Amino acid sequence: MDSERKPVRVVVVDDEQLVRMALRLVIDGEPDLTVVAEAADGDAAIAVVDEQRPDVVLMDVRMPGRDGLSATRELLGRPTPPRVLILTTFDSDDLVLGALRAGALGFVLKDTQPPRLLDAVRTVAEGNPVLSPAATARVIAAATGPQSSHARDTSREAAREQLSRLTERELETARAIADGLGNPQIAQRLRISVATVKAHTSGLFAKLAVENRVQIALLVRDAEG
Repeated sequence: MDSERKPVRVVVVDDEQLVRMALRLVIDGEPDLTVVAEAADGDAAIAVVDEQRPDVVLMDVRMPGRDGLSATRELLGRPTPPRVLILTTFDSDDLVLGALRAGALGFVLKDTQPPRLLDAVRTVAEGNPVLSPAATARVIAAATGPQSSHARDTSREAAREQLSRLTERELETARAIADGLGNPQIAQRLRISVATVKAHTSGLFAKLAVENRVQIALLVRDAEG
């Protein structure tokens, strides 16, 4: 990273002090990253984000009081929101899923090795999602798991209405994204250029009112569920 660029400003949110301390130690050891504040619950997270205006929020989802999902929804509903990266142990799939639907750019496990965690923070700071195809598959499985018939029908109808706004090529692109393909793989499948894939993806963001590829994948799975 250019040495003249300011470090990425990070807020760490977790109800366990030892977790916050460990994350601060790892992040502050990098010249291009800095932890500007910590918070132990959702209300405190919103307060410190308002005060510090960070680039990235590392957000735990299960916390006493206001949870990370509620805090994420409020933060991402603002005109100039921070990037949100979810912290999880994977036994909180429903809340992770809700945060991704709200616009969080991805998630990392709390036991992620430091180099991968740092890469995730940098990636999210640039506005790119952090979610491997394998992780996408697990989240989608949670999204399409057992639920009431009424809830499933309602989700399907809403998703299909959104997808009906797309052109045929945009819909094919959306389905390829839901399959976990990157831009080069989508270009190969659809026999178009990577630049055209990027153009279609930008169109998807605008027409579907989503912030990232994970939300596109979830919409496609809802429509087909």
